[in-house]
Amino acid sequence: MPASIVLHHLENSRSQRVLWLLEELGLPYEVRRYARDRKTQLAPPELRAVHALGKAPVLTDGPLVLAESGAIVEYLIDTYDSAGRLRPPPGSESRRRYTYWLHFAEGSVMPQLLLKLVFDKVRRAPVPFFVKPVVRGIADKVVHGFVTPNVERQLAFMEGELAGRDWFAGDSFSGADIQMSFPLEAAQARAGLDARYPRLTAWLARIHARPAYQRALKAGGPYEILTAAG
Repeated sequence: MPASIVLHHLENSRSQRVLWLLEELGLPYEVRRYARDRKTQLAPPELRAVHALGKAPVLTDGPLVLAESGAIVEYLIDTYDSAGRLRPPPGSESRRRYTYWLHFAEGSVMPQLLLKLVFDKVRRAPVPFFVKPVVRGIADKVVHGFVTPNVERQLAFMEGELAGRDWFAGDSFSGADIQMSFPLEAAQARAGLDARYPRLTAWLARIHARPAYQRALKAGGPYEILTAAG
């Protein structure tokens, strides 16, 4: 019988962590891959046939169509993690931390990383030579005066939060670590997460060593953000 869960997976995107979660849960699923437009790097229009916004990840489970990484992570754990392996018990300090980091990933870290990506592209964009110094000057001012200090402040905060614990929610691996994987991989590849942050670097090594993570890489195809980080 075919799997009821289908993940619509865009290459080099947030949907990689949903693949990883599916593997951690040991669920049967089908993955449908989509390639980015080679010029714009955006998702192809075919994804709009699945969800109106045309972005990944999108998960279907029978008649349910669900977008947004955090919502998908919560749905899969709510529905299929009956043993409670990937979420701390209600009322615990670990559960509070779990909820915080589950939302911090997209609410705080990713906006700053996206700003850096946008202004890096602006800086490299082809423009007339007489405009180039102005464009680069504005981009550099925004990045160095606003984006980079915020990214560095967040990295220092996350580094400190891993003092005395291996995982973001506490002593045990959880869905919060899965949700945090993409922004920290992106930070290592493009935003200065380096040897100055040994706990974050060690955390990345731990998640990359997990068998389910390795299986997800095989299921999803090339994940170039890891190559960029290397």
